[in-house]
Amino acid sequence: MKTTIITSLFLSLGISISAMAFNASTSNTDDNTANKGFAVVELFTSEGCSSCPPADKLLAKIQEENAGKPVYLLAFHVDYWNHQGWRDVFSEKDFTKRQYQYASWLNLETVYTPQAIVNGKHELIGSQEETLKRALNIELNTAAPAQLNAEAQMEAGKLKLSYQTTNAGRNTVLQVALVQKVAHTMVKRGENAGRLLPHVQIVRRIQSFPATTSGNVAINLPDGFNANEWEVITFLQNTQNGSIVAADRPVVDGRPLTADGRSR
Repeated sequence: MKTTIITSLFLSLGISISAMAFNASTSNTDDNTANKGFAVVELFTSEGCSSCPPADKLLAKIQEENAGKPVYLLAFHVDYWNHQGWRDVFSEKDFTKRQYQYASWLNLETVYTPQAIVNGKHELIGSQEETLKRALNIELNTAAPAQLNAEAQMEAGKLKLSYQTTNAGRNTVLQVALVQKVAHTMVKRGENAGRLLPHVQIVRRIQSFPATTSGNVAINLPDGFNANEWEVITFLQNTQNGSIVAADRPVVDGRPLTADGRSR
């Protein structure tokens, strides 16, 4: 009889401990879901740079491997390679300025291509797959310090965005990037002469606005914009150190439209 009682007692204790462990595990999972991390990956690249195609290819791979996850990819084509024989058709001086701003924020001696920045704080060579994946893993498993929810619609050649933030903090701006999802360029001169270069997540325009608890902003749409082949990525960025504290990918009207606001 004593053996039966003792065995039953240990079984009861085992079940109770298992239940407690399960509840704790479930609680942690819920917390991670509620405060999930995210990653904004900015790649500074150029069609005139022979080291950049592997980084562009890696960006496409990261996109495929992280489909459905809060990973936001932005390819900024800089303009300082344009004097080397080929003018990158997607390059903008403002994108070069953004890269130099990161050099200031992160205390870097210089800028280069391909260079990747993750959430405004991890800096690495854009073609280093393992290093990039480590940075992604860190950020995806770190609770986001703030929240951003945005909705977008097009009207009369403008993108109108309404947003709400939580815990954005001081010295924070709302960045709105208009992104062309896919493109190909046949390069005729320069280091990549004769190559057909594929591109993904090409930033065509980015604009910043002071971030408040909630607000409405508008940005002019470039020619050719439509919600089927482009997307909008928004994020909150600290202007003192460059860290990105939240991001969102608003759906534009829920249907493909042209830049003049008409349905396709």
